[in-house]
Amino acid sequence: MTERFISVEAIAKRYPGAGGGQIAVFENLWLSMQRGEFACVIGHSGCGKTTILNILAGLDVPSEGAVIVDNQAIEGTSLDRAVIFQSHALLPWRTVLGNVAYGVTSKWRHWDRARVRAHAQGFIDVVGLTGSEHKRPSELSGGMKQRVGIARALSIAPKIMLMDEPFSALDALTRGTLQDEVRRICLETGQTVFMITHDVDEAIYLADRIFLMTNGPGAVLAEIVENPLPKDRIRLDLHRHPHYYAVRNHIVDFLVSRSRSFVAERPGHDPRDVPVVRVGKPELTIASGDEELRQASWPGLSRPSVSC
Repeated sequence: MTERFISVEAIAKRYPGAGGGQIAVFENLWLSMQRGEFACVIGHSGCGKTTILNILAGLDVPSEGAVIVDNQAIEGTSLDRAVIFQSHALLPWRTVLGNVAYGVTSKWRHWDRARVRAHAQGFIDVVGLTGSEHKRPSELSGGMKQRVGIARALSIAPKIMLMDEPFSALDALTRGTLQDEVRRICLETGQTVFMITHDVDEAIYLADRIFLMTNGPGAVLAEIVENPLPKDRIRLDLHRHPHYYAVRNHIVDFLVSRSRSFVAERPGHDPRDVPVVRVGKPELTIASGDEELRQASWPGLSRPSVSC
């Protein structure tokens, strides 16, 4: 990577264990992101995904290591980092406009009321809630509540948007619609996004790169999958792309089997030189650091490509 906008450097998270010992959720974790990149983390429950997000948000601190964002170490929360949680986390006594305006006034306290309302209204329009400005959360559907949360996050112009399974509680149709909206907004604004998900198809649709975590405790970042689909991909055409099933099968195979055995089978795994997976024609390519690319064959991945 030429630019490290986000740099996670040798972080670990440990908790007290039985007998005075410690349990490590993960150790010596390294990863980096570029400005404007959309990255998803996938792994089983207990591997530390949310812990990593909370550390990035400044809501938690690592047991060791550091996180650098835009050349500054994270020390506590900041309005430069917006979080969208699984639940909508709205203030129930405030309207849609009031909830978004609350975020705006938190960052720009010197703005007058008219400027705050105009700025908030702009992001309400962006997420498609024009006409619902004066409704309270109790009058909104689940999808509409999450739209408010997204508008509030975007309204403060964060350097990073952190998303913790924001669509997991929604029905399939609403989830798909919001995924489309988030993708559109991020493409238009160049927003940097770090997102946690358990949905493989969601990760392939939204992310530029997908971080694969092994099972915890003692989880490691095993692989980084580069999304081979075009940047201007459309949901309806995903399954027609010649590399879609190959990359999907690779991620599913990791989650089903290799996430459990990876640490034991790779004792020499270097957390600073995580393999980068690139699905090509007709087989999988794995690159490690700056080494010459080498070819590897995984079950279900050497099938011929299907033309669109």
